[in-house]
Amino acid sequence: MKAGIVGLPNVGKSTLFNCLSNAKAQSANFPFCTIEPNIGVVNVPDRRLEKLEELVNPQQVIPATVEIVDIAGLVKGASKGEGLGNQFLGNIRETDAILHVLRCFDNENVVHVDGSVDPIRDKETIDMELQLRDLESVEKKLDRVKRAAKTGNKEAQKEAETLNALKEGLESGQSVRAIKVSDEAYLEYVKPLQLITDKPVMYVCNVDEAAAVEGNAYVEKVREAVKNENAEVIFLAVGTEADITELETFEERQMFLEDLGLTEPGSGKLIRGAYRLLNLETYFTAGEKEVRAWTIKKGATAPQAAGVIHTDFEKGFIRAEVISYDDYVTYESETKVKEAGKIRVEGKEYVVQDGDVMHFRFNV
Repeated sequence: MKAGIVGLPNVGKSTLFNCLSNAKAQSANFPFCTIEPNIGVVNVPDRRLEKLEELVNPQQVIPATVEIVDIAGLVKGASKGEGLGNQFLGNIRETDAILHVLRCFDNENVVHVDGSVDPIRDKETIDMELQLRDLESVEKKLDRVKRAAKTGNKEAQKEAETLNALKEGLESGQSVRAIKVSDEAYLEYVKPLQLITDKPVMYVCNVDEAAAVEGNAYVEKVREAVKNENAEVIFLAVGTEADITELETFEERQMFLEDLGLTEPGSGKLIRGAYRLLNLETYFTAGEKEVRAWTIKKGATAPQAAGVIHTDFEKGFIRAEVISYDDYVTYESETKVKEAGKIRVEGKEYVVQDGDVMHFRFNV
């Protein structure tokens, strides 16, 4: 699963990417510094995994991960090929969710592509370009469907009605995710189009160090602007986060955070947010060789969760032995959980809960 970092040039995307992935994407004080998308595999911070490691003392620990893509900056006119428009739009289409970085700090030494700081204008610039590209896709599809609808094809007529609703919404400046259609119409006609503005979005407000704990007026403006979008808003001081990642020891990083009044790096908050945005959950396997976090889509059944480990586990699934995370921590070992009668045996219909500790029985 991929989350793509997007925004105007020079708002802190590549610096944020470096903080998240510890990669060294090129970042500098001029537009289009990032041309090819940089991709990093980022560990999802999870205190539950740390607790299981403490209890089990395994040979190795493997966290859940999310793929983060740093995509070239977009400018006005991108939908018509301006700047790196076509490349940008192609790259973002391949992601599953959007992390939209907005500049929410004043600094005359850092140039802004539009000459002044205004996160709402910046957001609308990006939104408009993405909406224009989606409008183009919807209109192409609608032209084909209309021809079939004219022959009396009832299915085509229903599809044309939905596509017309999308067209009207996009033309009025709405993103697809905010346009109301029935669940049935969404699954049948909208989802297969893989429209860019249908992707879930998190707005990442890049603030200065002074606003790292409580945010600022720019952040409040963003929250107000997106309140009807069903989108998440977080803020972090990307430059400060970069300084923290440069420190060599955990102790130094903790001291820096405490001085700022923070309990953890903002990057951890963002990664967990991206995980939620992608509709993902975690279950664990725990043994002497390995304690591991496995990533599943929310609502996955036990066989589907088993299939994440190996397809044979799903094909030959017999049952799952399940311990809730809270029970594991309360009784402190699998043996004591068994003695307390807290291991559940679940079948094919069981929907895995976030944090379950699981063993699978299967037959190939």
